[in-house]
Amino acid sequence: MRVKRAYDLVEAEDGTRFLVDRLWPRGVSKARLHVAEWLKDAAPSTELRRSFGHDPDRWAEFCRRYFAELDAKPEVLAPIREALARGEVTLVYAARDRVRNNAVALKAYLEGMNCEAASAD
Repeated sequence: MRVKRAYDLVEAEDGTRFLVDRLWPRGVSKARLHVAEWLKDAAPSTELRRSFGHDPDRWAEFCRRYFAELDAKPEVLAPIREALARGEVTLVYAARDRVRNNAVALKAYLEGMNCEAASAD
């Protein structure tokens, strides 16, 4: 499983791509993004996204709360899990921070890792 910014080039190695942000990336057309599906409900809630504000000091708390949100709605991850069974998957996000963002956290969640491991890649 990979994570990639919406503004990065699409590559064949990406496999099935899912946009996992609640908001569509600015300035990127649907054709350019090449995602199989936009999984808004797999993204953190608006309240959580705003409280995190991409502040590195809030990363651990963000992950803890985001994982709890995901635990409460496991069905939203079904498309990703099904695609993983078939091959490579790329989680697409728009945040500037490549180390601490919801796609990195979601990848860790799906791989059964903790928040510290999520930002270690």
